[in-house]
Amino acid sequence: MSESMISLEVVYGTPEKQKIVNVSVPQGVTVAEAIERSNIRLFFPEIDLDTQAVGIWNKTCKLTDVPRAGDRIEIYRPLIADPKEIRRRRAEQAKADGRADKVTGGRPDRQRRASGDTDAQGD
Repeated sequence: MSESMISLEVVYGTPEKQKIVNVSVPQGVTVAEAIERSNIRLFFPEIDLDTQAVGIWNKTCKLTDVPRAGDRIEIYRPLIADPKEIRRRRAEQAKADGRADKVTGGRPDRQRRASGDTDAQGD
């Protein structure tokens, strides 16, 4: 056999289970080919490479990229919610509950509120 083989890991996980599949592939295969050769879809038939992002060592990549020996190919689950939107809602709730300053969004200055001082400190 003239092709040199490289060893890779293909990983995927859900909140319920995770799987790391070690696979040997010919040097020069693409990320998509390595995922197919790993047969990880036997464990997770819901994987859809047309919609899910992939990466190598926590850095997103394309399905056409070529991994190197020892690389860890990761298949990412789709986001359930937009993290920015969730944070914005939490901040608005904190302001409404009085846990955050209504103007700055930071922690309220309890000393200023107790003394009735409305001027900025240090001016």
